[in-house]
Amino acid sequence: MNGFSDIEQIPLMGSALAIGLLIGVERGWRSRDEKDGMRLAGLRTYGLIGLLGGSAGLLAQYIGMTAFGFIFLGFTAAVTTMYAMQRRISSDTSITSLITTLLTFSLGVLAILDHVLLATSIAVVATILLRFKDTLHAWLRGLEQSELHAALQLLLISIVVLPILPDQGYGPWQAFNPYETWWMVVLIASISFVGYFVMKTSDSGKGVILTGLAAGMVSSTALTLHFSRLSQKQEEMKNLLAAGILVACGTMFPRIVLVASLINPALFSVLIMPMIVMTILTFSAAAIMWNQDAGYKPSQLNKLGNPLELKAALFFGALVVMMILLGKAAIHFFGETGIYILAAVSGIIDVDPINLTLARMSGTELSLNVATLSIVIASSSNTLIKAMLTMFIGGPSMGVRIVLPLLLVVTAGLTTAWLL
Repeated sequence: MNGFSDIEQIPLMGSALAIGLLIGVERGWRSRDEKDGMRLAGLRTYGLIGLLGGSAGLLAQYIGMTAFGFIFLGFTAAVTTMYAMQRRISSDTSITSLITTLLTFSLGVLAILDHVLLATSIAVVATILLRFKDTLHAWLRGLEQSELHAALQLLLISIVVLPILPDQGYGPWQAFNPYETWWMVVLIASISFVGYFVMKTSDSGKGVILTGLAAGMVSSTALTLHFSRLSQKQEEMKNLLAAGILVACGTMFPRIVLVASLINPALFSVLIMPMIVMTILTFSAAAIMWNQDAGYKPSQLNKLGNPLELKAALFFGALVVMMILLGKAAIHFFGETGIYILAAVSGIIDVDPINLTLARMSGTELSLNVATLSIVIASSSNTLIKAMLTMFIGGPSMGVRIVLPLLLVVTAGLTTAWLL
């Protein structure tokens, strides 16, 4: 039996009442237009349920938890009977009301047992879930099968697979660390997954800018290819599509800083300046293109495909391992020069694996300055490839809108990184 006096119990009982009233406000507001007798419970009833739970919890300290169990079973039976009777009157009665009633009682018990913070936190979360019923149902109806599969795959690789992997190096130069490699895979997959849903919500008439911003988190190269092909069919959209490509390219630079800093926070202070320069110049060029045709808004822009596929994640993991192995070999045989060459070549394919590799090696095998310059070289190589793709696919008139700004961006970024 706990040693609280009656005075000390009063605030705890007040918390139990407050929890009931909080949930009761939401329940009462939702059913405020229903006639009396048509509601399972309202504001006053939920407040009383909270007090009842608090009283039962207080009583349990004197009569024991076994007796309290019978009290809870009796309360559950009574509420369930009321719920069954209410179902006969109104077919709209949801089992949610029954669950909410039992939860309110249980939270009242928790509060009186001095778990006030836990009980109130659960009550707030429960109220939010109840309040946003329509929003959650609309989100669920709009969820596609491929998106659900992607979400489950992301949970699989992060919650199930990651914790069981060994955190130690294997192979030549201890280059392969299963835990670190898979953590990088999860990091990139998560960013791409978020970017996919941003693109999905920005696809209906919100323009190329939001699409470009989201594409920078998913695949700026894929967006470059798509918009370049689209420019061949819609001449009047060239400036807008060029702006979208530049925005996607510009978004890649902050993403590089984010990913690298998560791997090695010390990189942030030296990498941020060249990436800021490249971002500002790219976004400025995009703004110029956008302002030339700001009055024209395309009605539809096709979104990119789902970025999270398990096969793609496995391929990315293998690519990261290969980059780490090549990076260690380059240092062993060629020193810093080998790293610069590797960065330039690997950036042609994809900037993320080499970015993760260099971030992991910085501070140990590589100095921060060498890692920074190498990351800028890789991002510059990737940027130039996208400029060339625009020229070849979109034609000279589209290419000139992209190539000249991106050449300036690459030059400025490399110069800034070199001077650091």
